[in-house]
Parts: sequence; structure tokens; C-alpha cells
Amino acid sequence: MKYYRIIFSLLAIALLFSSCQEDDLGLESMMVPSNILVNTDISTDGSGIVEFTVSADNAISYQFNFGDGTTGSTLDGTFTKRFSKNGLNTYLVNVIAYGTGGISSSRAIEIEVQSDFSDPETKQFLTGGSSKKWYVASYLPGHLGVGPSSGDGFDSPIYYQAAPFEKAGTEASSCFYTDVLTYSTTGEDNLTYELNNNGQTFFNVDYVGQFGGPTGSGDQCIDFDTSGVRNATLSPASSGIATSRGTQIDYSNAGFMSYYIGASSYEILSIDENSMYVRAVMGNNPALAWYVKFTTLSYDLQNAETGGGEETGFESDFDTLLWESDYQNATSLDTNTWNFEIGNNNGWGNDEKQYYTDSNTSIIDGNLLITAKRESESGFDYTSSRITTQDKFEFTYGRIEARAKLPAGAGTWPAIWLLGSNFNEVGWPETGEIDIMEHTGNSQNTIHGALHYPERSGANADTGATVIENASTEFHIYTVEWSAERIWFLVDGEVFHMYENNADSPFNKDFFLILNVAMGGTFGGAIGDDFQESSMEIDYIKVYQ
Repeated sequence: MKYYRIIFSLLAIALLFSSCQEDDLGLESMMVPSNILVNTDISTDGSGIVEFTVSADNAISYQFNFGDGTTGSTLDGTFTKRFSKNGLNTYLVNVIAYGTGGISSSRAIEIEVQSDFSDPETKQFLTGGSSKKWYVASYLPGHLGVGPSSGDGFDSPIYYQAAPFEKAGTEASSCFYTDVLTYSTTGEDNLTYELNNNGQTFFNVDYVGQFGGPTGSGDQCIDFDTSGVRNATLSPASSGIATSRGTQIDYSNAGFMSYYIGASSYEILSIDENSMYVRAVMGNNPALAWYVKFTTLSYDLQNAETGGGEETGFESDFDTLLWESDYQNATSLDTNTWNFEIGNNNGWGNDEKQYYTDSNTSIIDGNLLITAKRESESGFDYTSSRITTQDKFEFTYGRIEARAKLPAGAGTWPAIWLLGSNFNEVGWPETGEIDIMEHTGNSQNTIHGALHYPERSGANADTGATVIENASTEFHIYTVEWSAERIWFLVDGEVFHMYENNADSPFNKDFFLILNVAMGGTFGGAIGDDFQESSMEIDYIKVYQ
């Protein structure tokens, strides 16, 4: 660890000042910085923010050691630092002024900073109350991704998203999935973080050469041990991303989360008991943000659960057909199985624009069609249908498969989903909701799966997404595998989201099926001026136990 810290410090200094030094410096030009002045503006609102302004004669740059395990650098002498340890704390800050030729001098000052930030729920999720292990979620699409740092959270890894298990099986990147990240409590307000990467670190291509790896070969696993224990603190995130939790994790001693990109602060986009999604701005390129998904499932267990991306694919625990609804020999919807829900019901809680009728379903060529139309009905400009199996077919656990082709057009919002059978007694989201498939014409070919439950509902739902081809021109199989242990979401047999079920969740009782096509609303978005009508086509729905 001592060697590791020295290397990082030397690299930081070298990167910062290499472009500022001449190749041949005479002794007369190598002047020691002097008269170092350090001014601070310390916030009094509990945010922990301190504005540093430093000046010195003969200085061309400055470096800070903030006394909390973190460092910073600046050329113009100004730096904004957030101290995130809770309470009123004293820090010994060392400021180093560098002159030409790398000659330096320093000055230390002592400051007192108050920080009142607290996010006990995130701390509980991270540590489980004492100590908890996390792993890269290799089985999920987009477990590693990159996009513009100016982007908005979940929609931003648009430049690249890793496919499930993409980094497995190659010597260059296989170490990425075997990292173990352990978070532990060290008191009321503090955390420790231990990275165990078995002596190999997965470096971004921009840093490979600096740590002895082969340049020009992309990201690499290098025999460079960055394992060890560091302090971790939670602080307010400053990006302003709408989908962020609003909390970031700051690591001491150049700590990072499995994939080295020169960053030590990670913003939490989402976290629960068994999954975590973070972003960090790249150290040498502030225009890029990298995204990483983590899970409490070890790599071996991820392989065992999903087949490890091999041709065998996901292996279901359910193979006995319990119930099916297909339409090969039907001429109309079977109302012994399905109910029609009629009306708009105050936008169904989502500001939806359609009025549901019992005449927007049909069976054509062996497929059930639910058709949304631009037409006036009962004061609304659009019609559609919503059907349920409430009180007619309800079940607990199983594999639910629906083969479907989705409507097209801006504003369409088809869904295949489950709602708790005690909905009328306890309401929503207490009853629980499992969204097998949601899609919007305003984000064509992006498939969403979601869970809604207390504290994770509406815009804060427990969600995952994947991108497919031809969602509205070809049939695809949308699946949820639901057990007392886990809930998996798949499209065409490929996992894209997982939830660790538990005894306290609402997902351990009977649920019923719902099919509908909404228009507009909080998720469907703006309806296209050219929209006339479009259908969701269902080939079959099957439930296995």
C-alpha cells in the first residue's frame, strides 16, 4: 500500500507538471517558491465546503493534502473541497507550491469544518449494518458503460455499454469480475472500504502505460496490486443529475471501485439491499463519465444463475406449465379469464390521456391485439384497452413468459405487468408491482423491467433496461422469473435486471396479470401529432411453476 500511494503521488505530479517544464533548465531559472499565502472561505451551513485561494512567489502550480486522505491540484491557486466527515472536525492541510524544475516549498494550516450530511439508508445498504461484500454485476447489460459527463444519469452510457459477461474469458480483462468490495461500519458516521483484486487491477486504456501495461491494446488487467483498506465517506453529490440519489462516496488514498479511471469519488445513481449503480467522472477527461453496476451476487453465483453467458443461457427453475392464454382458435377475448377495466380513472395515477373501452381488443390471425387509437370518447382524445385476470387467475412465484410485438409511435406506452392481489385492501405501492415489460414509442426499442414497492415506486422504482432491435416489427419473448429468493427480468432469454427478494417484501403472495396500452402520461411522454393508431400484439402468455 505504501508503494501504491507513492506511485500515485508521483504520477499525479508528473501528469500535472510535465507540460509546464522545459527540457533544459538552468540553475538560474530554478527558483524556490516563497511567501506562500493560504486563504480559506469555510462554509457555515454544514455542507463541509471550503474554498481555498493560494498564492506564492515563483510558483507555477499547487498541490493540496487535505488531511482526510484526499489530495487535489490546481494551476491558478483556487480549489473547492468538500469535507464530508460528519461533525466538527479539525484538518491539517498541507499546501505544496511547485516552481520550475519541480522545486517546491510548502505550508501547513489547520482548519475546522462542520459537515452535517447524512444518508443512513445508503450506509445500511452498503454495509448491511456491519460488513457486506459487493461484486461487479457481470450478468447485466451495461454493467460497465461510458457516456458524456453532462448526461442525465441512467440514459447517459450512450457511447458504450458492456454486454453480459463481455469481459470474461480474456486474459486482458478477466480480473474485472473477480474483485471483491467490502464495506464495513467503523462508528456512527464512518465507513471503511476494502478492495481485494487478487493482485491484478483492471485499468482504463488511458492509464495502462503508466502502470507498466502494454499500450495500444485497450483496457488491461495488470499485475499491479491496488488491494487494501481505505476510508470511505458519504457526501452530497453535486452533479445535479435528476436520476441521482444525491449521494456520492469519497475514497481516501486514491481508492476506486474495480475499474481504474483516475477517480476517487463515485455518485450513487441507485442502491438497494442487493444492487448498486454508480457513475464517476474520468480523472484525465472530465467530459466523460463511466458507469458501473454492482451486485451482492459473487461472480461464481452469477455464472451459476445465468449460465455465464454460455450457449445454455439462463436456466429456469420452473418447467411445469400452470396456465396459458393463447389465441390460436379464439375469435374473441375469453371473459372467463380476463376482465375489462373501463374509463380513464383520473389518468390512472400517471396523467394518461386514453379512455379504456371493451372494444379496443381483437383477435386476428391467432394474436390478441390491444389497439390505441386517436378518437374521441367520453371527453378524451384517445382510446385503448386494459385487461386483467384479477379474481380469475392469481398466483405466487413462477416463470411468466409473454411473446409480443409492441406498438409504435410517439406517446405509446404498452405494458405487461403484475399487481398484488390485495391491491384493493392495502393500495399501491404497498401491494407491490412487477413490470415484466414496459416500452415507450419516444424511446423506441428500449425495454424496461421494474419493481414498485414502498420507498421504491414511481420515478424511484427499482428498474433495469435493455435495448433490442425491431421491438415493434418482430415478436420477442418477455420473461420474469419470480421466486422467494430472486426476481429476474429477461428479453429473449437474456437477463437485464435482478432483484433479491426477501421475506419483508410484498413479492411473496398472489399477483394477477395486466395488459394495456396507455397513451402519453408521465412515462409515455408527448404524443406525436401524426399518431393515429397502433397495436400491441400478443402471441401467448404462459405461466410455469
